[in-house]
Amino acid sequence: MEARVPSRRERLRAEASQEIKAIALRLMTEGGPSAISLRAIAREMGMTAGALYGYYATRDDLVNALIAEIYSALAGKEEAARDAVPEDDPEGRVLAVGEAFRDWAVSRPEEFQLIYGDPLPGYQAPEGGAAADAEHRACAVLTGLVADAWPHASKRLSDDGYDWADFDPGFAAVIRGEFPDLPPAAVALAMRVWGRMHGLVALEVYGHLRPQVLDPGRLYRAELLDLTKTLGITPADRAR
Repeated sequence: MEARVPSRRERLRAEASQEIKAIALRLMTEGGPSAISLRAIAREMGMTAGALYGYYATRDDLVNALIAEIYSALAGKEEAARDAVPEDDPEGRVLAVGEAFRDWAVSRPEEFQLIYGDPLPGYQAPEGGAAADAEHRACAVLTGLVADAWPHASKRLSDDGYDWADFDPGFAAVIRGEFPDLPPAAVALAMRVWGRMHGLVALEVYGHLRPQVLDPGRLYRAELLDLTKTLGITPADRAR
């Protein structure tokens, strides 16, 4: 069965929607989160505010669409990087995903800031929908790496007493649905791994590393290698 070819009207609408999102990200980069305004975008595109509302009824609808698209793109890059490394090389897969995350963040700082920076004033994220689904997909990449490493990592970590009651019920339900055999201690480890991956990248994106460090990528690589030791998945660890 042949795929349906979008009509000219549909193609023009999709192009306009992409332009709206691109302008929104640039406005945020230039003026901060509060600079995202449907009226400002309409003026720049030569449209009336009413015409723009035909694409996004509210600013929050636009932000939701942006977040969903950004998380989906990030998850896709991380999944591709992970899958390019054989499953029997867990260290290589962690390094590949970590590098993919940093490459995306430093090349698209405005997108990083939208989903990981200060919250937009007055913005209320919906409980479900495309944005939440895309965020869960990105989260699942890292959680999956920790799940694969858990048989090794669990031998190196002391019992920290974590229970599912220590996590948000909604978050716990999602994790338990996708990784039914993963214990709460492994989820806590995944959060710690995420914090370490995110920390240096955030410092770099916000300009706090460059004055002191000439090669942030080298520093980040060292942190990733140390993470693989924490997870017990270096070749030497797995040979024991």
